[in-house]
Amino acid sequence: MLSIVVLISGSGSNLQAIMDRITKDKLDAKIELVLSNRADAYGLTRAADAGIETRVIDHKQFDSREQFDQAMIKEIDPYQPDLIVLAGFMRILSTAFVTHYTGRMINIHPALLPAYKGLHTHQRALEDGVSHHGASVHYVTAQLDSGAVILQGRVPVLADDTEEALQQRVHKIEHVIYPEVVTWFAQKRLTYQNNQALLDGEVLDQPVIIDQQD
Repeated sequence: MLSIVVLISGSGSNLQAIMDRITKDKLDAKIELVLSNRADAYGLTRAADAGIETRVIDHKQFDSREQFDQAMIKEIDPYQPDLIVLAGFMRILSTAFVTHYTGRMINIHPALLPAYKGLHTHQRALEDGVSHHGASVHYVTAQLDSGAVILQGRVPVLADDTEEALQQRVHKIEHVIYPEVVTWFAQKRLTYQNNQALLDGEVLDQPVIIDQQD
């Protein structure tokens, strides 16, 4: 069984999408722990309601990023997770933390990487007048938003789009692609070698793309 730990900071909508996929498809996977740096994160309620263990570690209680990350490692490691899922976790991780979980930690970013790394991705996409925008599931490396991309969900940018409308459509596709990648992990289809993602034993020179038409 695939053992999963999920890190969150907010509402946990991607967490919910993954929980729903595990339940619906009866995947051989279990979310062992949901860990948040914010006590008011609604995702903690989602997890608790589903009978999943939760923990809160307030990053403000630590003098450095490294100390905070070491505290997280102490909470995570007893579960011996096969996969760490960052689902709206709004903290930059230290190199030591990333190295500790190399090859078994993934993130979802609201843009078609390598475009629009960092923040305010929807606004930047609209300002540039691109025809498509979306989200990317990628392996986490020490360099922000730069790990091997596994799967992308692509949505059209409409002529009358606002930042909020575009964000909502991207969220919708996020809830499709993130559970899909977790499914590949559970089915042992996805592996990581030499900083590359491999699906069914083949290196993903380009990420798999799912298009959303509406």
